[in-house]
Amino acid sequence: MSHFNIEISQTSNQNIVKFIANSFLTRSTSYEFKNIDEAKVSPLAQELFYLPFVKTVYISQNFVAIEKYSIVEWQDVQEEVAESIGEYLNSGKPVITETDNPKKIPVSIYAESTPNPSVMKFVANKPLATGTFEFKNIDEAAHSPLAKALFNFSFVKEVFISANYVSVMKYNVAEWPEISMEIREFIRKFIEDGKPVLNDEILNATNSDQAISSKEKISENTSKDHTALEKEIISILDEYVKPAVARDGGHILFDSFNEETKTVKVILQGACSGCPSSTITLKNGIETMLKEMLQGRIDSVVAVNG
Repeated sequence: MSHFNIEISQTSNQNIVKFIANSFLTRSTSYEFKNIDEAKVSPLAQELFYLPFVKTVYISQNFVAIEKYSIVEWQDVQEEVAESIGEYLNSGKPVITETDNPKKIPVSIYAESTPNPSVMKFVANKPLATGTFEFKNIDEAAHSPLAKALFNFSFVKEVFISANYVSVMKYNVAEWPEISMEIREFIRKFIEDGKPVLNDEILNATNSDQAISSKEKISENTSKDHTALEKEIISILDEYVKPAVARDGGHILFDSFNEETKTVKVILQGACSGCPSSTITLKNGIETMLKEMLQGRIDSVVAVNG
């Protein structure tokens, strides 16, 4: 049985906080409960509704999100809520108690081209992952059943999974018009059958000898103390750059800042990795934005592929 640790994560909605667990709580179904009666299939959600400030409870994959009424501020109660959720999960009580087999939820997948001609983005009508996960080969995909299965296609070079999409990079042995329908249908059926996109082990990435996901790279960068300027750079990347990059099936991650050369180094992943147009985007877009917003405190932006 997993030992659950709970991490508190703020969201863009000041009334909603995510409580992220280090193991999966539900596999292929997300739940939303607006009151204690709706939550009859979830003892955990019912217990949370006994807190007078809880308005809505969301349970999905590896997190519980709670929307509160305005009678309290999150900073006053979030630690207590996190502790309560952790204690509940570690007691071994069920998160969901549906006795009937859950109905198969129709899954739709559509394919989107990206600026990288080698990468196609496959977008689902449901969340697939909390966080970002990049797999360069089948060995790195050991803890992602979906990515591992995709590597069985001889033309699949890399797989990137984030939010509600999968970006697939291909070798030049095949063209997208020949293979995109096959990949799209494969991903759709895999998800619809309730197979896991990621395994618990990927959330507990403790084996430093095995690069199993980009989450490890992210944790390396977020665990150290950043300077005030580095925090400004990260904030700008998060607010202005990441959403645009995600729309193209990629991800950008702050790596480091060299004070002497005033150079920002970023990591490009997913569709951005090796993309012919990424250099143009980097110089004409990101570098220009950072120069203007940080008023000469940086001179250049360089990238490494994730």
